Amino acid sequence: MQLTIIGCGDAFGAGGRLQTSFHVRVPGATFLIDCGTTTLIGMQRLGLKPSEIDMVFVSHLHGDHFGGLAWFLIDAQHVSKRTRPLIVTGPEGIEARFVTLTEALYPGATKSERAFDVRFVEYAERRPLDIGGVRVMPFEVTHPSGAPPYALRFELDGKVLTFTGDTGWTESLCDAAKGADLLIIECFQYDVTLPIHLDYRTIDANYTRLGAKRMLLTHMGEAMIAHADKVDASRYLIAFDGMTLDL
Repeated sequence: MQLTIIGCGDAFGAGGRLQTSFHVRVPGATFLIDCGTTTLIGMQRLGLKPSEIDMVFVSHLHGDHFGGLAWFLIDAQHVSKRTRPLIVTGPEGIEARFVTLTEALYPGATKSERAFDVRFVEYAERRPLDIGGVRVMPFEVTHPSGAPPYALRFELDGKVLTFTGDTGWTESLCDAAKGADLLIIECFQYDVTLPIHLDYRTIDANYTRLGAKRMLLTHMGEAMIAHADKVDASRYLIAFDGMTLDL
């Protein structure tokens, strides 16, 4: 399994990073985890082809995590000339939110005839979803976004990959992360505890309880970036745009 970070920034572009999107390639499937507004820009920079994406797994319905789907559709119709089906998974109501978003930006875009099918699949709490050769288990977390937010645990290619999405500390993270080969964990703050975002001090205090084999800190705000030199490199990797990991 190869993971490429298209964008690992917060909603505000802290540190000049692009918004959240991870590109995953395994035998038989290529997909995105989240699709922030800047995703298409990041894919172009890295030479990643939107037409090769089979699925997009969305953690929650904030624009810096799913807003790029509007541009993804426009590219598929007019640039990539996509013909293969696209599956988009996400919280309850994702299709309606996608239509609202896309129609606001490009009126008529969702109603235009296209050469490919788009299928939306909704998560159910802790119910495994087998789709396109990938198994994903959603764990509800704490991050208001107009629909349930989820951490996502993927089982694929003999590995386990977990992404927390955006969240404050919640016990469900331990279940989602346990034994994961890689945990991609949101780390917005350094030592300021918020109810809807994680911070490095809280993560480190729960390092053993999370129980992942490797941890990758992502979605860092300005304060966390300023304290990046204080991160324990024996425990954590720090994400950056364009980073590639082989699992």
